[in-house]
Amino acid sequence: MLNGPIPPHVDPRKLADRGATLECETPLADLQRLCDPLADNVGTVRAKFVFERDERNAVVMHSVLDTEVKMVCQRCLELVALPIHSECDYAVVKEGANTQSVPKGYDVLELGEDPLDLLDLVEDELLLALPIVPAHDPKDCQQPAGLDEPESSEDEVTRSNPFSVLAQLKRDPNV
Repeated sequence: MLNGPIPPHVDPRKLADRGATLECETPLADLQRLCDPLADNVGTVRAKFVFERDERNAVVMHSVLDTEVKMVCQRCLELVALPIHSECDYAVVKEGANTQSVPKGYDVLELGEDPLDLLDLVEDELLLALPIVPAHDPKDCQQPAGLDEPESSEDEVTRSNPFSVLAQLKRDPNV
């Protein structure tokens, strides 16, 4: 078991042979693409990776990622802290191999002779886990001042329906 920062490159096949578990943390600031849509890059990503071989002797990896990010609420335009949790199961296969035999529930992770870039994988999974429209819980969200619905005034002139003339023409037998 490794504790410390997320290693940038790993060989899942060797780790699966040992039945290794990696528990790691890395600062959000190290994940540049993830920080782009965020309001700030303060915080850490906690990750756990379990490498093993399944009953078919195939290399599989289970990942659990947790962090908290700050984004701008799209309702009230204030900062909202959002917990992000992602769990994924991967089946590691050689590049170009037939992926038909991968069991259901596993994402295919094609890997050549180069080691796996674990930081990129973490960043990709967290980007996919971000909400499309970040927002507070509706009961906790306050609309900005001045965006209340306009009150209807009693002085408003009632407008006639522009299609009422057509209705009259439809009823007139001489047309």
